[in-house]
Amino acid sequence: MMYLIDTDVISRVVKTSPPKALIDRLSKIPRPLQFTTSINAAEVYYGACRVDRREELIRAFEERVLSRLTILPFDLESARVFGRLKASLEGRGFPRSEPDLRIAAIALQHGLTVVTGNVRHFEGIPGLTVENWLE
Repeated sequence: MMYLIDTDVISRVVKTSPPKALIDRLSKIPRPLQFTTSINAAEVYYGACRVDRREELIRAFEERVLSRLTILPFDLESARVFGRLKASLEGRGFPRSEPDLRIAAIALQHGLTVVTGNVRHFEGIPGLTVENWLE
């Protein structure tokens, strides 16, 4: 199984004392099976730039996370999947945030399981597999 690591999980990894259970679980997954997206990276950089420990958090993100994960872009095929998803979910009365839908589109495009503590952000997205490793 291949995994897309969501922003909230990444945020836990870059903390001064990341949860041991999470680190252990991630370390058991071969590096070529771990991914995140350019959207997640943007969210992490934005969050880091809003706090006093900016440089420390950015360094931790780049050393602990970016060095281990393949970063997937939001490309034309992702845009196609996103468009279909957004229209379908809105039509059924299940609107979702743009960043979460973009992340979901990339995960669907590449056949990835989304690893997140924010499971509700991805509920109701057809074909998407989500796992909560923060419980």
